[in-house]
Amino acid sequence: MESSERIAQRFAAARAARRPALITYLTAGDPHPDRTPALALALERGGADILELGVPFSDPIADGPVIQAASDRALKAGTTVERVLEIAAGIRRRSGMAIVLFSYINPLMHYGFDRLCRDARAAGIDGVLITDLSVEEAEEPVQAMQRHGLDRIFLAAPTSTDRRLDLVAQYSSGFVYVVSRTGVTGARDTVSQSVEALARRLRARTALPLAVGFGISKRAHVEEVGRYADGAVVGSAVMRVVNESADEELEAKLERLCRELSGIA
Repeated sequence: MESSERIAQRFAAARAARRPALITYLTAGDPHPDRTPALALALERGGADILELGVPFSDPIADGPVIQAASDRALKAGTTVERVLEIAAGIRRRSGMAIVLFSYINPLMHYGFDRLCRDARAAGIDGVLITDLSVEEAEEPVQAMQRHGLDRIFLAAPTSTDRRLDLVAQYSSGFVYVVSRTGVTGARDTVSQSVEALARRLRARTALPLAVGFGISKRAHVEEVGRYADGAVVGSAVMRVVNESADEELEAKLERLCRELSGIA
């Protein structure tokens, strides 16, 4: 089955506009599953090109305190993998934004991975990013995602060996997620200087778009990574607004944040 190509189209549109694509993250179900579609649409109005829709997990080891707390709230609100897929379908009915399912492997394996891929595609999801799936052990999951027309997004970090980068280039489609620093997610004041060198190493291996994440929280960061990458991923800065503003003004606040990040007046 062919992939939806929405991810490629979003990067192409950003490139034509001479700007980096803006990828924003939401933990599905925080503050409540019924609220997530409206939050996603607010981000889209603010200029987000791609949404990473996070599956809440009880042990999110790669995430900092903001997203850990969001996962805890979402789980307490009753968010399951099934509910995340329903949320994605609700967003898709009202949005042309590309959607990437962002998860740890355990919830997806518990759901049944082939079933997950089938149901994700049916819900309008375009790609899957599994934070703790080792690329060296990814052949079978990659085949399942390919069968169901889903893009495969893998992480590359400053500590990645050449062999690992070769595999990331081999298995990825859609884009490569370039981790700006080691450690956990979270907003930072500056972008790590090591990420530009990592982007160059990846450029030598793949023509796929490169999107830099971990620590991106300001318009200046988006502009900075746009010099050498095709997109910027903003997660904790978005979820911090959700954490602090779970009120009737939340959608407006998210749209305003996204407009600041994207440069939309």
